[in-house]
Amino acid sequence: MDVLIIGAGQAAASCAARLRAEGFDGSIAVLGAEEAPPYQRPALSKAYLTGAIGRERLFLRPEAFYPDNGIDLRTGCRVTGIDPAARRVILADGGSLTWSRALVLATGSVPRRLPAAIGGDLAGVHVLRDLVDADGLSPALEAGRRVLVVGGGYVGLEAAAVCAKRGLAVTLIEATPRILQRVAAPETADYFRALHHGQGVDLREGVGLARLVGDAGRVVGAELTDGTTLPVDLVIAGIGITPDTALAEAAGVALDNGIAVDAECRTSIPGIWAAGDCASCLFEGQRIRLESVGNAVDMGEAVARNILGAGLAYGPKPWFWSDQFDVKLQIAGLNIGYDALHVRAGDRGARSHWYYRKGRLIAVDAMNDPRGYMTGKRLIESGVSPDAALLADPTTDLRALMRA
Repeated sequence: MDVLIIGAGQAAASCAARLRAEGFDGSIAVLGAEEAPPYQRPALSKAYLTGAIGRERLFLRPEAFYPDNGIDLRTGCRVTGIDPAARRVILADGGSLTWSRALVLATGSVPRRLPAAIGGDLAGVHVLRDLVDADGLSPALEAGRRVLVVGGGYVGLEAAAVCAKRGLAVTLIEATPRILQRVAAPETADYFRALHHGQGVDLREGVGLARLVGDAGRVVGAELTDGTTLPVDLVIAGIGITPDTALAEAAGVALDNGIAVDAECRTSIPGIWAAGDCASCLFEGQRIRLESVGNAVDMGEAVARNILGAGLAYGPKPWFWSDQFDVKLQIAGLNIGYDALHVRAGDRGARSHWYYRKGRLIAVDAMNDPRGYMTGKRLIESGVSPDAALLADPTTDLRALMRA
């Protein structure tokens, strides 16, 4: 193959499609360990788990797109090793493939699991990262059952919302002092805490999981670090993800909070590139990983263009979203190092939180406020930082801020 892509998620699919869109006529193979073609992952903990959308609507493109565009998509194809000197990848079935122009690592990330030592391997304990996870979890979400969600980040909160909407009795525990501690301001956490309490979720902060209790190999209870014991029918662990770097590390590719790439998304080994959740890039002088659809798409396309010689520096444009009950949260920018936050109330319960650092607008959390989100995104990308007093005033026309 001219170009080999390991992984079949958003970054991989975007890279392959962009190569063709840019006129590349060499051979391309996309190697995915899952049986499904490339699909949307964020929807798994949102619309797919509620049943609002079906399996086919998850797919990024019709399955015919890949053969129609000369892309050799191989599902159920697990790569077990990379030999950079021979430009070869080793497959689990004993075969191998070579590349002549580029190898792209789009291996994504893997969920953190509860340790087996505290009952993490009991039946009824779930994670929610891929389609198999979602399909295994959905039948268990029967109204009236008791579910413990471990972790108060966005995935945990989304899972709790889905379970509550499906009629389960939900307890969510977060070991740190508050939910969303790593990713959002206390004001945003306050908003979502109130939302979940209002929907009947038993949300407990500063409380961790001591161990799960099993009976005949299945989880039946949970002992918490505050000494309480809960009867449970199932457990969902939403305790984060880690970049899938095992293949890269074994091949000698440099790691730094993921697979380290330069400004053009090259790894430390010539001819090998990386994109998506597994890759770390520089953003405002810091090496970061962005676990988002937007980054996967943009980075995958940047790799494609640079494989073809564009020589373009990749500039991340962070944006994220979360759906919980009837609230859509949209986030633009990164709030790293913020020193001031300003709250803007909108129409019909809309609300937005604006993060500043040394007088500069760096991020916005917008709850049911698409206008606030879009304005914030444009302001951040254009480097414009409105006067915070004007921004917090609900009578200020946001469109005027863009014209200022």
